[in-house]
Amino acid sequence: MRVFVTGATGFIGRPLVTALLVRRHRVTALVRDAQSPAAIALLAEGVELVVGDVSDRGVLRTAMTGAEMVVHAAGHYALGLNKAGRERMTQANVNGTANTLGIAHELGVGRILYVSTALVFGSSDGRPRDENWVRGGAPQSHYEATKVEAHELALALQRAGAPLLIACPVAVIGPGDHSSLGRLARLYVRNLLPPVSFGDGAASFVHVEDAVAGLLHCLERGQLGETYLLSGGSLPVREVFSIWHTTPGGLKFIWWWMPRWLAVRYCALLEPLERLWDPSPLFSADLARMAFMDLQFDGTKAVRELGLKFRSPRQAWLDTLASERRHLGRR
Repeated sequence: MRVFVTGATGFIGRPLVTALLVRRHRVTALVRDAQSPAAIALLAEGVELVVGDVSDRGVLRTAMTGAEMVVHAAGHYALGLNKAGRERMTQANVNGTANTLGIAHELGVGRILYVSTALVFGSSDGRPRDENWVRGGAPQSHYEATKVEAHELALALQRAGAPLLIACPVAVIGPGDHSSLGRLARLYVRNLLPPVSFGDGAASFVHVEDAVAGLLHCLERGQLGETYLLSGGSLPVREVFSIWHTTPGGLKFIWWWMPRWLAVRYCALLEPLERLWDPSPLFSADLARMAFMDLQFDGTKAVRELGLKFRSPRQAWLDTLASERRHLGRR
C-alpha cells in the first residue's frame, strides 16, 4: 500500500520507514530538509520525499492525496524550553496533529495511525495501568501538556468516525535516543555521568525496535477506533541506574540522591545557563519533576490483540547500552 509518514527522519520514524519498506509498502515521507543526511538516506532506500512540515496544510493535502494509510509520527520532544521553544512545540505537537489527522480524514484515507505517548495518561498512582486509565492532575511539563491536547484531538476524530488508531509508546529507549534519560545513558557509557542524581519514581520502557514492531502491527492489524499502549514493563528510576552499573561505564554507584524539592530548584537554576549553548537543556525543572512521577503502563492489550512480544525493560536497557558502547568502539 501507499503510506504517507510524518516524522520519518526521527528516532522512531526512521526505523519505522525501513520496516514499512521491508513489508513492501510504498512510502512517501514529509521532510523539512531534503539535503539532510537522514533524508538522503531515505531517498536512497526508495522513499518519495515531500519537502515541508506539518504546519503547511497545502503541502500535507497534496502529499496525502492517494495515500491508503497515514502515519503521523512527527512531534517535538524537549524539556526545559524557553517561551519561544514552547510556542514552537505547541505548533508542532498540537497544530501539526490537527492538520495531519484532520486532512487525512477529509481525504478519506482508509487507515490512520497517530503516534501519541503513554505520558498522556499522567500518573499511574502506584501500579501499572491500561488504556482505560483516566489521568488526574495537571501536566508536569509543556511537552506533556501539548501531547495531552493533541491526544484529545485524536480521540475527538475517532468519535467523529475517522478510521484512526492511536498508539501510545511508553518511554522509548535505544541507541541514539535524544531524550534526557538517553543522554544520561550516553554520559554513563562515556564515563562522564556525575555521581549525584535524583528521582524516586517509576517508569515503563520499550526498546525502539519493539516500539517500531508495535506501530507496524497497529497499522496493519489494529482495530480501528482503538488505543494501544506499547510497553515492555516498568522499573523504578533508581533500579535503572543499578542496571547501568552492571555494565561497563562510569562510577558504579550514586553518592547522593537529591530530594524532590531540591532537585527541582537546582535544575531550574541550571536551565538558563545550559540554554546558552543548548536550547534543550539536559537538566531542567521538567526533568526533575518527571523523575519523581509514577508512570507505569501495561502493554498486555497490544500483546493479546496484535501478537506482539516486548523484551523486558532490563533487557531493553542492556541492549541499549551495548549498542551505545559499540558505537564508541568499546566492549
